[in-house]
Amino acid sequence: MRKNWVSEKGITLSWIIKNYLKETRENETGAQCYPPGLRHSVAFIYPNVYHLGMSNLGMHILYQLINARGDSACERFFLPDKKLQQEHIKSKTPLLSIESGRALADFDVIFVMMSFEMDYDNLMTVLDLGNVKLRAAERNAREPLVIIGGPCATFNPEPLAAVADAFVIGEGEETVQHILDEIYAKESKEERLLALAQLPGVYVPRFYTAQYDDEGEFAGLQAAAGVPQKVARQWVRDIDAFPHTSAIVTSGTEFEDMYIVEVARGCGRHCRFCMAGYCFRKPRPRALEEILADIAKRPERTKKVGLMGAAVSDHPQMAELTEYLVEHKIPFSVASMRADMLTEQIAHALALSGQRTMTVAPEAGSERMRAAINKGITEQHVYDAIELAAGAGMRNIKLYYMIGLPGEEDEDIVETVEMIKRIRAKMDAVGNKGELVISVNGFVPKPFTPYQWSPLCNVRTLKQRFKMLNDGLKKDRRIKLITESLKETVVQSVLARGDRRIGEALLEAHESGRNLKQVLKARGIDAEELAERELVVGKPLPWQHLDMGVTEKYLALELERSKGGKFTPMCFDGCKRCGVCG
Repeated sequence: MRKNWVSEKGITLSWIIKNYLKETRENETGAQCYPPGLRHSVAFIYPNVYHLGMSNLGMHILYQLINARGDSACERFFLPDKKLQQEHIKSKTPLLSIESGRALADFDVIFVMMSFEMDYDNLMTVLDLGNVKLRAAERNAREPLVIIGGPCATFNPEPLAAVADAFVIGEGEETVQHILDEIYAKESKEERLLALAQLPGVYVPRFYTAQYDDEGEFAGLQAAAGVPQKVARQWVRDIDAFPHTSAIVTSGTEFEDMYIVEVARGCGRHCRFCMAGYCFRKPRPRALEEILADIAKRPERTKKVGLMGAAVSDHPQMAELTEYLVEHKIPFSVASMRADMLTEQIAHALALSGQRTMTVAPEAGSERMRAAINKGITEQHVYDAIELAAGAGMRNIKLYYMIGLPGEEDEDIVETVEMIKRIRAKMDAVGNKGELVISVNGFVPKPFTPYQWSPLCNVRTLKQRFKMLNDGLKKDRRIKLITESLKETVVQSVLARGDRRIGEALLEAHESGRNLKQVLKARGIDAEELAERELVVGKPLPWQHLDMGVTEKYLALELERSKGGKFTPMCFDGCKRCGVCG
């Protein structure tokens, strides 16, 4: 039996990989493939497995926009699972696109959607498998430009500065078009990079040199002549002017045959831990008629419509939208609802769509800590949500919490345990005999939030507090506790606030087969100590050359307000507080 097949382009292709690509394509509706040579080739990487990557709405939006240009063909790449990675290596088959089976290294430009720090190493694996050199400085003029966007690129691109030719800072709908225009118009790599560096919202790291003081502390970035000192985050004023739905529907995703529709963008709640709330401000709900028009165009195979957004429940016409979906018997789901925005009508609409779990994010278990983070949710709001869920027939409740928040004490963990027990009792009291799932992650300080200067909670303390939660809840088998790996929490913290030196360590870790903590240790750096550092307000930060619109003065003020548990009202028309709308 033949194990390999040689394509028309001379690529030795494993039959296992060939069949995987064929089955993936056959399972999709909406993918676009163009004859080779008619359009510029644009690769789009989501640096995780297909199952997760195809659930990312940002990738779907840009896929549609790039193909709609008429001069570009966008093709997708994902991280193969471990078994398929080994098949690529064993058969010497380069990483190939889903659409046409073209090798990654043959594309003119590569866009990357970077949503999570833990995917940084995955990106390097994808580039390796695609025979693309990891370091931008080593790629010649004939090799593709690598351009990284997404949340991680927006709030701190520095750990990947050696990998990327350019970063998209902020929302990409308009910026990506300008980038492609410049790339197609210029002949040489140097001309292209210089042109990209002039575009609003594009950061080209090779034109910025990191500075360090005598103690080795980061002291700023020195911009080369002719490029801007600061790069302004871009945001779309009229989100209805762009596509905001799934481009492709497939059963091979986390949300099987779901048609995702973005109903709003940004969030104005001012939760002090939330990077998305600050980097993608201001809140912009889409027009109801546009959302309904999108839903009407969904493919026939759609099993469910997914309503997506940072603050879906804040949409001013959420009731009308859900009423329409129920009336037209269109099943739908919402990732999570704010407990204080849930109504009887919305709860029943969700239940009628087959949703069996109500997901709520109190984030903190004590009233004191919820005030500190400006969550604006009370325990009574959670009780009300449980009652509404039970009345609508949703049996299960899922709650999201964080521990290790700035200012947290052991007493707050004790109160979290007691709150969860009270919620279980409330479920029983209203006749809800389903499962109570508690998902708990360690708090990670993120750039461009009031907590960007705050340390990661001491790892020993975090372990102790996770144990307190487990010991306090383990007797009730109807409460399921899910916790995140503390090793990942530490690495995520190091990467989130890292500078270019962390990026070099990350590259060394990938190339040597060691983990980041081991490489840092060999360089005399303890990863936990680095993550647990408290940064000084006013001192240079690795991401300070980026302008999110939110002023540092405002972030520092919110940090002080957090310490006193002072409430900050959500965004409103005419507000000039944070700087975005000023």
